[in-house]
Amino acid sequence: MKISIDNLHKAFDSRIRLGIMAALAASDSLDFVSLKEFLDLTDGNLASHIKALEKEEFIGIKKSFIDRKPNTKYFITRSGKIAFNNHLKALEKIIQSNK
Repeated sequence: MKISIDNLHKAFDSRIRLGIMAALAASDSLDFVSLKEFLDLTDGNLASHIKALEKEEFIGIKKSFIDRKPNTKYFITRSGKIAFNNHLKALEKIIQSNK
C-alpha cells in the first residue's frame, strides 16, 4: 500500500517546531521563558524556530510589560491551528495505514 505524505507540512518537520505548536495548541498562550523551559531549549534555538513559525503566520505574538520588564507571549493563530491539525491528521492516517 502506498502512503502519501503530501499532507505533512514542511514547517513541522522539526521536532522543536512540532513541540512549540503542541505546547501552544494546549494553552491559550505561553511566554518565551515558559516555552524555553518546557521544551528545554536555548534562547537562540527557540527564537529561530519561533521566527520560522511566525513567518508562516502559524503563531502570533503579544508583547507587554510586567513590572517594567518586557514580556512576550506566543499563541497559535487560526491558520496555525488548521495547519497543525491537518498535519496531525496526516500523521494519524499514516499510522493507521500501517496497522
